[in-house]
Amino acid sequence: MADYPMQPVLQKPPGYRDPNMATPPPPPPPLAARPQHPMRKTAGMPSSFRPKKKRRGCCRFFCCCLCITLVLFIFLLLVGTAVFYLWFDPKLPTFSLASFRLDGFKLSDDPDGALLSATAVARVEMRNPNTKLVFYYGNTDVEMSVRSGNDETGMGETTINGFRQGPKNSTSVKVETSVKSQLVERGLAKRLAAKFQSKDLVINVVAKTKVGLGVSGIKIGMLAVNLRCGGVSLNKLDTDSPKCILNTLKWVNIQ
Repeated sequence: MADYPMQPVLQKPPGYRDPNMATPPPPPPPLAARPQHPMRKTAGMPSSFRPKKKRRGCCRFFCCCLCITLVLFIFLLLVGTAVFYLWFDPKLPTFSLASFRLDGFKLSDDPDGALLSATAVARVEMRNPNTKLVFYYGNTDVEMSVRSGNDETGMGETTINGFRQGPKNSTSVKVETSVKSQLVERGLAKRLAAKFQSKDLVINVVAKTKVGLGVSGIKIGMLAVNLRCGGVSLNKLDTDSPKCILNTLKWVNIQ
């Protein structure tokens, strides 16, 4: 029997699917990626790439130190103030109006009313009751006036140079102001003349100054104060020296 030559095997084209073979089932869908723990993510990372933790401990430590320092400062300040008051026993200065007079009081006629000329001379007594403390006074602006009923008439103003007042010291300060040919209303001029003759004119002395405290040659600040003396008539001033009112800001002390 004759041998037939072998036929070459035909190659299947790409993508050929045998219709006799069963179709394989589709692959299952991929599972959702599970969230990994932060520690697992950084477990294999170098330390230089790991996120740094917030250092809250340093902030807390700083706040604690600041609070402790502030409390200690307030405590030492209170202790120092208490020791100062116990050792020096500070007292406020006292002021009184010792005298007041009107020199050259004159009212002359004028077509528009009356012309007032006078010189007001006042003397203020200042006393430092402290045994270890010194008072320093700055330049003092002084205004003086007289009142007749509800009408107040200015008698001029002046400035007194500052000075130092030692412990247990009493100082008499002379203040002098004047007005010349000051125009006043006729009715007021008549009342002023009558009150002057009867010494019923009410006098007022107002001063604005600065007061500082001195301890062992050290000056401690300067505080602005207002001083008001008078409020009494001339005839009462002959027998009495009224105390002055010293005030600063909202604090008022009547000596």
